[in-house]
Amino acid sequence: MSALVTTETILPNRPGLMGRLSDFLWKHPQVLLAILLGPPVLWLGIIYLGSLFALLLQSFFSIDDFSGLINYEFTFATYRQLLSDANFDIIVRTVTMAAVVTIFSALIAFPIAYYAARYAKGKWKAVFYLGIMLPLWSSYLVKIYAWKLILAKEGILTWAFTKLHLLWMLDGWLSLPIIGGNSLSVSYTGTFLVFVYVWMPFMILPIQAALERVPGNLIEASSDLGGTPQQTFRHVLFPLALPGIVAGSIFTFSLTLGDYIIPQIVGSSRLFIGQAVYAQQGTAGNIPLAAAFTVVPIVIMGLYLFVAKRMGAFDAL
Repeated sequence: MSALVTTETILPNRPGLMGRLSDFLWKHPQVLLAILLGPPVLWLGIIYLGSLFALLLQSFFSIDDFSGLINYEFTFATYRQLLSDANFDIIVRTVTMAAVVTIFSALIAFPIAYYAARYAKGKWKAVFYLGIMLPLWSSYLVKIYAWKLILAKEGILTWAFTKLHLLWMLDGWLSLPIIGGNSLSVSYTGTFLVFVYVWMPFMILPIQAALERVPGNLIEASSDLGGTPQQTFRHVLFPLALPGIVAGSIFTFSLTLGDYIIPQIVGSSRLFIGQAVYAQQGTAGNIPLAAAFTVVPIVIMGLYLFVAKRMGAFDAL
């Protein structure tokens, strides 16, 4: 039977430039891979990593106090300036706000994600995704300015407290040091509320994805073995959902850490890292100090991502 097969199993070289090129790439897949990956790798290496390296290099320069010009000599003076009391307070303030926003976002997002993963079916699942994604489709600035109006002293929130005869409660909260202010729109409380609202979808979706991977029979088995709901949550559900929580925290923590628009519009006069970078490279013209401020969230997120990877958070992304 094999003697009757006279046709070649491999087609002859095709004529024309495109045909020869196609045959060459088929015979040399490494060249094809290099052509496909070359442009994105060059973009990542030159534009992205190159800009980060230039930023890091700038942070080791200093500004001349007399002329205001950059002194291109290697020094740690800028980092010593970064660790001064005023600048260190900015770092602590930003990291604290990012941590608090992340924790409260997880506490609010978990029951929403659990309901969506366990009970929402059919059209209700679609309603859930629509409700979570719809705020992301609207303008970022429009949402922030809308919250600015809501939280203002003449806003609807103050009006609601007045109608409910609870204005004394709001005034008492605003009178508290640090977190209070003249109104919610110029306080850390207002900044916190807007941060939680804007970044909440980035916390809900990874948790919901992680909870959907938890087999239902594990929860049933825990109940059959006499476990209370608290024990089932602590020993079964929470450990399996933890990668999703950590994955969501990557988004909420990093986005809060680097944002400067929300604190600029809704918040007090105390700066966050993003505002400090904007002010130093703009008004002050201190590029080295702005670069040093930018290195701070890069280092923090690098350590955070290392820990998150060890906890399996990337599996829930």
